[in-house]
Amino acid sequence: MGIFEGSKEKLVLVFHIGSSSVGGALFWTEKSKVPKIIFSASEPIELEKDIETDRLLSSTIKSLEAVASRIHKAGLGAPKEIFCVLSSLWYISQTRIIKLEKNAPFLFTVKLADSLIQKEKELFEEEHSTKYAQSGTGARLIELKNIKTMLNGYETPHPLDQKGVDLEMTIFISMSGEQVLKIIEDTIGKHFHSKEIKFCSFAFSSFAVVRDMYAHNKDFLLIDIGGEVTDIAMVKKNILRESISFPLGANFIIREMEADLGCSINEAKSYISLLKDGHAEDSVAKKIGSTLDKLKIKWLAKFQESLANISNDISIPETIYLTVDKEIADFFWETIKNEQFNQYTLTQAKFQITCLDEEIFHGLAEFGENVVRDIPLTIDSIYINRFLC
Repeated sequence: MGIFEGSKEKLVLVFHIGSSSVGGALFWTEKSKVPKIIFSASEPIELEKDIETDRLLSSTIKSLEAVASRIHKAGLGAPKEIFCVLSSLWYISQTRIIKLEKNAPFLFTVKLADSLIQKEKELFEEEHSTKYAQSGTGARLIELKNIKTMLNGYETPHPLDQKGVDLEMTIFISMSGEQVLKIIEDTIGKHFHSKEIKFCSFAFSSFAVVRDMYAHNKDFLLIDIGGEVTDIAMVKKNILRESISFPLGANFIIREMEADLGCSINEAKSYISLLKDGHAEDSVAKKIGSTLDKLKIKWLAKFQESLANISNDISIPETIYLTVDKEIADFFWETIKNEQFNQYTLTQAKFQITCLDEEIFHGLAEFGENVVRDIPLTIDSIYINRFLC
């Protein structure tokens, strides 16, 4: 985790590359203060009838180009640093535990930590290298975060130069394809020259922000419902233990409704908006409602399957922090709220869901006049301001 250099304000640019849209924000950061977002822009990623990776990447880059251009044309200054936060479509990640035991006490040093982490990094890269082998350009490590260090069985926030016989380090690692990262860098570089772009994952940024916001709650699920995927991360004892994704995000509702009702994608979007706003005629509302009920069952089956795979016979936290587009939030809120998976697990109570919306982040970020309050960009800005700048 970085520290600020002095107390001078710094203009930072962050891009958020999701699976349904690309966003970007300029914000001022200063030591011990909240980020002040002075400009934001977003561009939807074109919704295709069928998902195809190359076309999705092409559409994503097109949206990124539009956002970068709008931010540059705003003429609000040259950013000192540029960050890019990726959704799970564009990286792989894992939480890994490093253990070291010796008969005699040893000293915890930077050299020791670096050697242990380097070995783990190489193992991670080796295990996942085949995923990127076909591209011919390989992969690049984008994050390596030390979540927790324990000496002699006790959490040790400042282990440097301390002695122990038993060491356990929990680290979070993520990597992305070099080809994807290079295309992103080239696209941003057309508008913001000579800037190193630092990449990170939304999984870790949201985990770090939520963990600090709700310090009293050490066990929870983070659920991010994007356009193409739903991501679930399980946090136990303030450690990002496991994460899993399944390819049913908000866009699946639009595609399924298009097929079920025999309408176009735009008409499907309109039907959802009409139902949400209570403006649909009774006959239309009934037809849409019937389709949505079927989709709830389909999404819920994948949700339950993912929880079973992520739990590994340990209890599922009952607290959920949810990020989802507000246009479709009610659908997923009700689906999760009413599911009965908890009766088949060690969960002792029904899920308690907190939707991460504008109200939740009041006071944690400031916004300039007329700035659109995009939730993922707000989370990204808080994380970067607090830990990376």
